[in-house]
Amino acid sequence: MTDSQSPYLEEMSRHIEVLLHASEASLTTSAIKKHLSLSTKELEQALEILRQRLDNGVLSLHETAGGYRLQIADSYSTLIQRVFPQRQERLSQALLETLSVIAYKQPVTRSDIEYVRGVSLSSNILRQLFDKGWIIEDGYKETLGRPALLHTTPQFLDAFGLTHLDELPPVPDLAAINRMS
Repeated sequence: MTDSQSPYLEEMSRHIEVLLHASEASLTTSAIKKHLSLSTKELEQALEILRQRLDNGVLSLHETAGGYRLQIADSYSTLIQRVFPQRQERLSQALLETLSVIAYKQPVTRSDIEYVRGVSLSSNILRQLFDKGWIIEDGYKETLGRPALLHTTPQFLDAFGLTHLDELPPVPDLAAINRMS
């Protein structure tokens, strides 16, 4: 970066920060580039300047599948949970198990999930996942009854702070999941 670009990129990093503060959702790189008329290289440099500036504060720049967002630094999560306990959303064990099967083994059918979990799948659990926008039906399995195939969505990745499914933690025992294939 040359000296003449430095003030410009610093200003663009502040513009990005303003847009992220004002946005209700993550902003994609293409949206930021479009709104600020930045090249890809300029955007990357401005984002790095923003990251460095935020390193000394309470917010952090976080990249998810949906783009970039500002979030409170992880070191403050205990304080937030203590002061605002209503913000803590409790997800049931059954919902988390169902979501895990879908995320790790997608595309899956309802019967695949029931096989892995060893219990019947409540329609309410699937409804909650659909309502949150974390899963979608996309296609049908070429078998008797043509059951719908379930997949996770970019909203799922955003909700869990991921950019790709590859970032999911490893599963200790995949044997049960692999048997259903």
